[in-house]
Amino acid sequence: MAEPSLVTAGEEPEERAIEAALRPKNLDDFVGQHRVRKQLSLVLQASRMRGRTADHVLFSGPPGLGKTTLAMIVAAEMNAPLRLSSGPAIQHAGDLAAILSSLSEGEVLFLDEIHRMSRPAEEMLYMAMEDFRVDIVVGKGAGATAIPLELPPFTLVGATTRAGLLPGPLRDRFGFTGHLEFYSVPELELVLRRSAGLLDLKVNSAGFAEIAGRSRGTPRIANRLLRRVRDWALVHGVEQIDARTASAALDMYEVDKKGLDRLDRAVLDALITKFGGGPVGLSTLAIAVGEETETVETVAEPFLVREGLLGRTPRGRIAMAPAWTHLGYAIPSGVFAQEQLDLFEPEEGASTAGDWAPENQ
Repeated sequence: MAEPSLVTAGEEPEERAIEAALRPKNLDDFVGQHRVRKQLSLVLQASRMRGRTADHVLFSGPPGLGKTTLAMIVAAEMNAPLRLSSGPAIQHAGDLAAILSSLSEGEVLFLDEIHRMSRPAEEMLYMAMEDFRVDIVVGKGAGATAIPLELPPFTLVGATTRAGLLPGPLRDRFGFTGHLEFYSVPELELVLRRSAGLLDLKVNSAGFAEIAGRSRGTPRIANRLLRRVRDWALVHGVEQIDARTASAALDMYEVDKKGLDRLDRAVLDALITKFGGGPVGLSTLAIAVGEETETVETVAEPFLVREGLLGRTPRGRIAMAPAWTHLGYAIPSGVFAQEQLDLFEPEEGASTAGDWAPENQ
């Protein structure tokens, strides 16, 4: 099995500490997500003017875009204490009751990966969010008694990478929902400029552009790559980081111009060289690259599909034309001339896939 890559690896404690230091502390310092930031600012400002706790807030979107940071900013903007927890840590209604009963008035409760809470805890959360009360059940069977427990007004901030898994009744109880989008390269350059200033690094504009272009549209990855480039420059005695320095450092860490890492390229290379571009089943593809099926599906595929390098069809995965050219392979004649290469099931009476060609989105 391949070792974790720079852009997909879990964070070490030291890395988390550094990232925490780089987090913006208020909305003015937060870069990107203009729509969500503007809407959230209005919600928080109105709450302060009314002298009441803010409405419950839900942030959704891929990992690394700033959901946790925004939760911390909500607490800072409301001048309120912040309590951190996560959905996987709340597996029983009693776990949630213990957290809720210890909240102070106006406190912000942040639940990361809220979609992974247990169902009994979710049902308890409904009443807590709407009426600021929970019913504690004491005893079992016919002798069970529900004791109502009043809660002080609080603000729940939920974060999820899979909003579709949240039950409708839970989603509806959030007063504001913000979906975070991937960052553009210019936005990532602004993120990197701020981080470089905090880390006291000398980086020119070309260096920022080189790092931002390989960061998959994700600030967390951009900051991580910046720190690895910093390490390379320190070891090699480079005082100012430019495009050449950044490129040499990231090439050593096997992050290419498009932001693909070793696993991404292994998936595409196997798809092209071993299966003629596909279609091939996910489990077969995972075996070919020596990874678990879930790793290929959740770590590599989302980025490859978003970049138009890999397609998911009813018959399996296929390598799109840009994948062949990016890896330096000539596109064989008729590589897409296979049945059912549409990304969706063909409708009855539709033309055959032999007429299919990738569209410009």
